[in-house]
Amino acid sequence: MSLKEILPGRLGFGTAPLGNMFRAIPDEEARATVEAAWEQGIRYYDTAPFYGAGLAEERLGQVLSTKPRDAYVLSTKVGRVILDEPETDVPDFGEKGGLFEHGNPNKVLHEWTADATERSIEGSLRRMGVDRFDIVWVHDIAQDFHGDAWIQKFEEARTGAFRVLSRLRDEGVIKAWGLGVNKTEPIEMTLALDEPKPDGFLLAGRYTLLDHAHALQRLLPMAQEQNVDMVVGGPYSSGILAGGTHFEYQQAPPEIIERVNRLKTLTDKHGISIKAAALQFSLAHPAAAAVIPGATRPSRIAEDTAALHENIPAAFWTDLRAANLVSPAAPLPNGA
Repeated sequence: MSLKEILPGRLGFGTAPLGNMFRAIPDEEARATVEAAWEQGIRYYDTAPFYGAGLAEERLGQVLSTKPRDAYVLSTKVGRVILDEPETDVPDFGEKGGLFEHGNPNKVLHEWTADATERSIEGSLRRMGVDRFDIVWVHDIAQDFHGDAWIQKFEEARTGAFRVLSRLRDEGVIKAWGLGVNKTEPIEMTLALDEPKPDGFLLAGRYTLLDHAHALQRLLPMAQEQNVDMVVGGPYSSGILAGGTHFEYQQAPPEIIERVNRLKTLTDKHGISIKAAALQFSLAHPAAAAVIPGATRPSRIAEDTAALHENIPAAFWTDLRAANLVSPAAPLPNGA
């Protein structure tokens, strides 16, 4: 089953910020944000054990476990097992060091074997208080977390997580599986396999207004050839395209700030929001099934919904192309 057949709409909710990414947020604020997403009609929610060592799943589950289970689509990820013991060392998250320093204090086992995959799913179900997931992503088997060792992690997942998730899909326990990563290469390798075959993938930060050329070179043509859909994560490039200061989970460098300023000049000229440009750009690719911005404040949800439906004149996209602010290969709304 394709992701476009499974997902209930083009706007979902990404819950990494609910794991206290970058800052500690009160439980009440997190709950209000999820409730706001529900009130705005959002019915696709994505989470992961990694987000605050289970904290995001717990917070999301507090709200969703009170809703009719058939009324929404839910995805989580495997590759991290949250242990019932405190972390005593400084966690090594590769390039993402310190990302969830305000999350739960639990120790996290990073493992993509068959046994760890089943344990991960069981733990996620327990933390969320739900009886099933619709989609499961294999999380972070890429260079940003593992450096040169990422190929070993990929092989561990290929012989472990991939096979378990394929079986669960074939048995009807889940509807779909794929990779949830910040790099294109692991997805390309997966699509090149004879089996197991994924149903889709969650690509975070690699199909945005600021970073999309690489994905267009090889990954997205492969995905289209195989009718494999994409969920776009991180459409605001860690916040810099939504008024924040982070790019790629770090403080944005000067060249990125300069590029964002050029984008803002164009959006101001046409009287539109940069959020709307970012969301609608990410959804313009034929492979894109949904986009899942994250939020920790209820007001942000209304902004995202408004951005999705904001009317952007075709002249904006024409000017964007003329200014060389997008790849010549990038599909744009209105056929620009």
